[in-house]
Amino acid sequence: MTATTTTAATTPATMRDAFADVVSQEVDADPRLALVLAEISADAFTGVAARHPERVINVGIREALMISVAGGLGLTGLRPIAHSYAPFLIERAFEQVKLDLGHQDVEAVLVSIGGSYDVSAAGRTHQSPGDVALLDTLPGWTVHVPGHPVEAAALLTDAVRARGRVYVRLSTETNDEPFATADGRLRVVRRGGHGVVLAVGPMLSATLAATAGLDVTVLYAATIRPFDAAGLRAAATGAEPAIVLVEPYLAGTSAHVIARALPDVPHRLLGLGVSRDAELRRYGTPGDHAAAHGIDAAGIGAAVRRFLALSAG
Repeated sequence: MTATTTTAATTPATMRDAFADVVSQEVDADPRLALVLAEISADAFTGVAARHPERVINVGIREALMISVAGGLGLTGLRPIAHSYAPFLIERAFEQVKLDLGHQDVEAVLVSIGGSYDVSAAGRTHQSPGDVALLDTLPGWTVHVPGHPVEAAALLTDAVRARGRVYVRLSTETNDEPFATADGRLRVVRRGGHGVVLAVGPMLSATLAATAGLDVTVLYAATIRPFDAAGLRAAATGAEPAIVLVEPYLAGTSAHVIARALPDVPHRLLGLGVSRDAELRRYGTPGDHAAAHGIDAAGIGAAVRRFLALSAG
């Protein structure tokens, strides 16, 4: 993976803008690429669709068909990119993701918007906290969870130029600034000796605010599959082996990869994220949902302090 340089003049306002810009440019430049849509974001691609009608295809509101068409294009040698809201792209079309991409060994890029609850005002239909956990049931997927539009542009560029099956999870929730994500490795944002807190994607700014003044190492990940096991081992062996995982989707989604990374390192793990205990049947704002799940800065800070106090005792 290579980092993409983005100047202030070209910095996209949102991750969705970054997606439209990067994919339009890449489809223009590379005849190997094809974009398959199911109405969502079609307006952002009218220009490139007019230039390449044979490689920019809108199937209408038929997400399962979108993935099957992507699978067919992939079997012809093209690299398909499919896109929609996360619940429609991953959950609704999961059988096609499993069979038409995975089982057929098709290389493709899936790009979602909506995160876990970006459009909470639209109700449960548009929420997808389980998308990464669902993809974890399938082998061979690279998963990017950018935390800033600049990171999204770089990761999307890498994804469409690379090979293999890649899922890029975009969100309206972002960190205050981008962090380098070259090579998919964990980045050490802050060093400490009383535990390790790993923030994924757009959870970093809240995690930094929550842990201000605490003697903990803060790690950042924008690429979670494959997981940088060596980076976690290096951080865990230099600090008290109390690990807090802060993810923007189902709590504990990456617990299994952390256990695999530290098979011989005694450690305790706290997974923070969208609650698995009960469905939150509320509309509200993304901030309301973060607070309800305890993954706003206040909630993260309180949980980390409780966990570290328990560990020290």
